[in-house]
Amino acid sequence: MSNINPDPFTTRPEIEGTFGVVATTHWIATAVGMAMLEKGGNAFDAGVATAFTLQVVEPHLNGPGGDVPVIVRDVKRGRTEVICGQGPAPARATIAHYKSEGLDMVPGTGLLAACVPGTFESWMMLLRDYGTMRVRDVLEPAIAYARDGYPLVERACATIQTVEQLFRKHWPTSAAVYLPNGEVPKPGTLFTNTTLAATYARILSEAESGGGGRDAEIERARKAWSQGFVAEAIDKFCRTQEVMDVSGSPHRGVLTADDMARWQPTIEAPLTYDYGRYTVCKAGVWSQGPVTLQQLALLKGFALDGLDPTGPEFIHLQIECAKLAFADREKFYGDPKFSEIPIETLLSDAYNDERRKLVTDKASLDLRPGAIEGLGGVVKLRRAEGQREAVGALGAGEPTVGRFGEVRGDTVHFDIIDKAGNMISSTPSGGWLQSSPVIPELGFCLGSRAQMFDLEENQPSSLAPGKRPRTTLSPTMALRDGEPYLAWGSPGGDQQDQWITQFFLRHVHCNLNLQESIDAPAWHSEHFPISFWPRTARPGVLVVENRVPKATIENLRERGHIVEVGPDWSEGRLTAASRVGVRRRAAANPRGMQGYAAGR
Repeated sequence: MSNINPDPFTTRPEIEGTFGVVATTHWIATAVGMAMLEKGGNAFDAGVATAFTLQVVEPHLNGPGGDVPVIVRDVKRGRTEVICGQGPAPARATIAHYKSEGLDMVPGTGLLAACVPGTFESWMMLLRDYGTMRVRDVLEPAIAYARDGYPLVERACATIQTVEQLFRKHWPTSAAVYLPNGEVPKPGTLFTNTTLAATYARILSEAESGGGGRDAEIERARKAWSQGFVAEAIDKFCRTQEVMDVSGSPHRGVLTADDMARWQPTIEAPLTYDYGRYTVCKAGVWSQGPVTLQQLALLKGFALDGLDPTGPEFIHLQIECAKLAFADREKFYGDPKFSEIPIETLLSDAYNDERRKLVTDKASLDLRPGAIEGLGGVVKLRRAEGQREAVGALGAGEPTVGRFGEVRGDTVHFDIIDKAGNMISSTPSGGWLQSSPVIPELGFCLGSRAQMFDLEENQPSSLAPGKRPRTTLSPTMALRDGEPYLAWGSPGGDQQDQWITQFFLRHVHCNLNLQESIDAPAWHSEHFPISFWPRTARPGVLVVENRVPKATIENLRERGHIVEVGPDWSEGRLTAASRVGVRRRAAANPRGMQGYAAGR
């Protein structure tokens, strides 16, 4: 009997154990999350510590001023829940104000792009209501890395280099942090952000300044953030600074301390869709998450079992269904507190049976949203000229994928499952170093999620005070045969719910394990408008990794796809974790050479 492993090659093992697993987009954050489990914390404690660490070690991808959706499965509560950490538009963020500034789009950078920061309040809510540890336990690792240093990854250095002149000419407070000694740091530099360390250390000190136990500490930490010195510094910066942004003109911000004091994250039920044995759970229509569910509702009408995961039929069907789902995103999605969003219809069999008839063996070059009487907005198509660039010299847009899909940076993601079976999947983002200038007293900058709003009236995505922008952030969870089973996700802006769907299809229909499903050659469509400034589309364009077989590429071109071939390992940064009985499994993406899974 042969001892040779019959399984296909993977870039690293699918992690397996019974104690717990952590998978994140940075190895240091994975180690911190695992350390929390080892100290007796649960998956939610580990998630909070992981998230604060990711803010420090991947500053080009997320920061304290950003936003976050979280999906949790708490064994004690016995249900799956979504924490909406997407902060809304400030009270002074009106269409009239932005147009009075001479703008026809919300800038992709600068202070006018800032919503209420959502991360800190969300992590404190998670810690208080689901976790077991104290504020010190979850903040200390991030404080230590910000104070003492961590090795800067190559992508962070490349991002800093891209916006170097912006920092030098217009954003001196960012230059003070990210151009130490007046230079772009080299990869591997032990990088510090001592001001950020001091900010979190002060929050910790204020949290521990009185008695009352764990909940009282968490409450004092929250107040230091949203009603204390952090909110005051943000308010002052927005009031007093005119900041250059991607529009080419400087603007003051509209975010105030009062906006921060008035907002708290909310807990809601996930949107779900039953797909065979699986129930897939996503955040609501204030996110793009439901496009995964819409893709599955279309794809369930095709025979995918046994198809080659790198074959033309598999890729063609997924891409054509993605085009239809994302067209509906453009027309219908938005904050349901402000608009009626017909998600029940969009996920119904009758609607999808009709939409599925639009999928032929040829690539569609048209944007074709569905029609639901009286609902939805008008979709305007801005065509991109030439290749799509992700991060420009003025830092525009979410740093997702570059010219041929190569990672320019994007966002962060983590999935954690503990011994008890608690699960968390989260995609923190925003507040990346190129979004707006560093607030000098705090060591971090504000986010730029408001760029997803439309400055046209009467659209589901129209800007309005207190409204949530339709975020691209999209963690995922799935039950199998009614039992909590899988948590997964990826950074990548508009590409997130393409890679998330591909991973799931490979795992479910092609019987690939978690690591094989991540490692397999991947692709994305640029057919529909991106959610970020300048909101352009490239109809018919399909970007594939060079590892997709040449015969598949030729077949896709024959079908009418405009295929662009990127480098071998250039699509997505997925992580995943699963639980079956006592077994815990996890996997992480080799692309970008940052992500790692750990467990035992």
